[in-house]
Amino acid sequence: MEMVFEFFGLLKSVGAFHAIYVTLLMGFVATFISTCLGITFGLLLEKYHFPFKNAVLRVNKTLMGVPPVVIGLVVYMLIMRRGPLGFMGLLFTIPGMIIAQVLIITPIITGMVHSFAQKQVPQMRAFAKSMGANEKQTFWLVIRELRSEMYFAVITGFGRSISEVGSVMLVGGNIKGVSRTMTTSISLLKSQGIFTEGIFLGVILLLISFILQMLVEYFRKEETINENF
Repeated sequence: MEMVFEFFGLLKSVGAFHAIYVTLLMGFVATFISTCLGITFGLLLEKYHFPFKNAVLRVNKTLMGVPPVVIGLVVYMLIMRRGPLGFMGLLFTIPGMIIAQVLIITPIITGMVHSFAQKQVPQMRAFAKSMGANEKQTFWLVIRELRSEMYFAVITGFGRSISEVGSVMLVGGNIKGVSRTMTTSISLLKSQGIFTEGIFLGVILLLISFILQMLVEYFRKEETINENF
């Protein structure tokens, strides 16, 4: 028992518990914002045709694969004291890291939703039209039929958020008790040769991903059961 208390004392001393809090807060808020934006943009890109649409899609695909540290550098330059948004005081704060995460995650969710919608929505829209459905009814049909794919896109975005290092290191500064996340803590602990606490945080990250995946599967099964009845 004494060893357990000693271990948790070490975790507290390196700021592990606050790092878990920051990671979850940043991940959930950034993913919520990116989900709203990404699903909206993805469905709009599938539905409407406009000049330079292919260019927009190519830009989005490029952003899906851009190194996160590049996004972090751009956000850092925008919100640093001499930057155009420096007056907002966002550098080395959780809101600043959320901005960087939203810029990283939104293109991923947008691209995935657009890809899924492009393959399935035209048939749904044709079916809805043949059944006399109006635009609002067609919209909810699309949302309902694509919900599994949207779940997958959201979980992918969240996983990217909580596993990010480079961008949050640049924008957040890895300040203990302020902007340190689990991933930046693991990186710091590794450089200091403190492996046990680093492994503990890594296990926590894996558990979070596992629990979220289990919840998604549970809700999908519940929806399937309700549909059958």
